[in-house]
Amino acid sequence: MRVPSSSDESPSVPALTALEARIRKDLEQLEYPRRPWVLPRRTRDGQSVLDVLVIGGGQSGLTAAFGLMRERVTNLLVVDDCEQDLAGPWKTFARMHTLRTPKHLTGPDHNLPNLCFQAWYEAHHGEGSWEAVVRIPKELWADYLNWYRRTLAIPYRCGTRAGAIAWSAEDDCFTVPLTDTRQGTTDLVHARKVVLATGIDGSGRWEVPSVVAGLRRELYAHTRDAIDFEALRGKRVGVLGAGASAFDNASVALEQGAGEVHLFYRRKSLPNVNPYRWAEFVGFLKHHADLPDADRWRFIHRIIEMGQLPPSDTFSRARAFPQFHLHGGSPWLSAEEVDGQARISTPHGQFTFDKLIIGSGTVTDLSLRPELAGLHGDIALWKDRYMPPEGQANADLLRHPYLGAHFELQEKHPGQAPWLQGIFNFTFGCLLSLGFGGASISGMKYGLPRLVSGVTRQLYLDDREAFFASLAGYDEKEFEP
Repeated sequence: MRVPSSSDESPSVPALTALEARIRKDLEQLEYPRRPWVLPRRTRDGQSVLDVLVIGGGQSGLTAAFGLMRERVTNLLVVDDCEQDLAGPWKTFARMHTLRTPKHLTGPDHNLPNLCFQAWYEAHHGEGSWEAVVRIPKELWADYLNWYRRTLAIPYRCGTRAGAIAWSAEDDCFTVPLTDTRQGTTDLVHARKVVLATGIDGSGRWEVPSVVAGLRRELYAHTRDAIDFEALRGKRVGVLGAGASAFDNASVALEQGAGEVHLFYRRKSLPNVNPYRWAEFVGFLKHHADLPDADRWRFIHRIIEMGQLPPSDTFSRARAFPQFHLHGGSPWLSAEEVDGQARISTPHGQFTFDKLIIGSGTVTDLSLRPELAGLHGDIALWKDRYMPPEGQANADLLRHPYLGAHFELQEKHPGQAPWLQGIFNFTFGCLLSLGFGGASISGMKYGLPRLVSGVTRQLYLDDREAFFASLAGYDEKEFEP
């Protein structure tokens, strides 16, 4: 594939230009086989058909697209509903200072050293500057991904929301309405394969507990929302959740002058052991998908059971404020509005706040995804394939999609919707089936090759008769006897 020069106008243009030249050389030297191979398709009325539509233009969508492009699948499109350069959470609702993952993790680079974050960082800050980095600042990660997209010339449409995917048996492809969120116009695209790369909430949605959902909307916000923290100056704020995002939002509120911040969580004590650090080895990252169902269940169930913890720097950031208060063993039993404030009840008493911030994570439920509005009833879930043993039940895990070895959806009832395998779930919903794949930097190194291989495998097998006909008619002579 050919990589154009960057138009980046930062002070480090010469270093970036040199880096991009090295990337072009890398790709040219590794460009085997070069021949285009995916057979073009058109609908019955002559409309062009994409080979792959990638829904989601954050780190997973972009890196999946580049992986496919390296395999000569170039008739593709990535769409994202955010504005230009704002895909993913890094410059919107991610309120930590740095990424959670260790800085040395790789994945988006597809094993090309010149494409990794370290190479990009040193092009900006000089050779050797990487040594001083402890963790990657989140804004720089976003800048890297935007440079990655531009430098690799990934076909991309921002401000574009994908609607309900439908299968067209007549055209043997999917149809997907794409809406321009700025102009309000919608066009219908056709695609042979669809990759869902819609992030942590990509197999459900961000959760607001029912105990809170009945309150007036001005009284609460989710950590996913745009929050006016300046308006919380001098206010009492209640935060629900013990994960990193709950602590991040508590910290920002405190830094912006909140009078008091109280954080509540269900467990009696905060988890202080991170199972994700345990999981960062080749065996789990590469081969979780190869385990039998019972083993896949017990491994992921144990990781969930151990719980998500705030990293030590995240914890310390909030605890540095004397007006920060922790409440363990304190689920919210009820919430009501009293004199314009939110009053919550816990096993240890009642508390009144000017604002509530909900950091209770996501719920897995494919029926909540607009892209799958017409399909979710045919998709196999874990509850359709596996019954966990006593003591290991988990309703949310049972709602996870039961995916194939390459992130492809499976049909619930054999023979009723075989085309579902043409949709690949590269979201956090792959956790139970394939481990840390979609929406996780730590899983990219091994998840991306699985995904790409699954897509190219289908594109080849689907057209095997045409490829055989090409072989049968191949007559390019290399010499005359």
